[in-house]
Amino acid sequence: MSNCTRWWWVRHAPVLTEKGVIYGASDVDCDVSETAHFEALAGALPEDAVWVTSHLTRATKTAQAIFEAGLNFPDPVIEEHLAEQDFGDWQGLSWTAMSETDPKSYETFWDDPTRNRPPGGESFADVIARTAAVIKRLNAEHQGRDIVAVVHGGTIRAALSVALGLNPVQGMSIRVDTLSVSITEYLCEGLLQGRGGEWRVVGVNRLPEGLTERAGS
Repeated sequence: MSNCTRWWWVRHAPVLTEKGVIYGASDVDCDVSETAHFEALAGALPEDAVWVTSHLTRATKTAQAIFEAGLNFPDPVIEEHLAEQDFGDWQGLSWTAMSETDPKSYETFWDDPTRNRPPGGESFADVIARTAAVIKRLNAEHQGRDIVAVVHGGTIRAALSVALGLNPVQGMSIRVDTLSVSITEYLCEGLLQGRGGEWRVVGVNRLPEGLTERAGS
């Protein structure tokens, strides 16, 4: 068994929704027509991995597109707590519409946008907490395995925040493009005096080999 559990974080394909609106945890569709991206992912991701996705269509559909591009893997485990940040009453609105609809809540939110919650929603700090809980559980269940997680930009920023010990403001600053791959390793034995429980980050926002441009956001 490997001395580390390696996570392969894949952001879903570009969404099919009006640009400039916040879709958050709403279940929007995605564009899986660019087969070269999925073929590259199928060639870059590990065989014999544990696969997980959120419950949202854009995550499950992206995983299916990778499967159809040539990488055979079992049905992914659905982890609802790996979903994108829930923006509550603001989902489906533009930032301008948010400010016009509820100017007081909008102003309060921007006092600390990574820790304050939108009306009826959750903060990015909340996303980090729930993502951390899933990671901890799956690290214990699948020690020494590769885990491929097809999820969301906010979820991947949260996972990188866990690995790097970042606060929510720092974590939010990480760029995560659609169909990019970020890799983290949880060391079961550790690098220092055999201690486990340490993280290292292998790559962030990577393009699979053979691609020269990114998919649309």
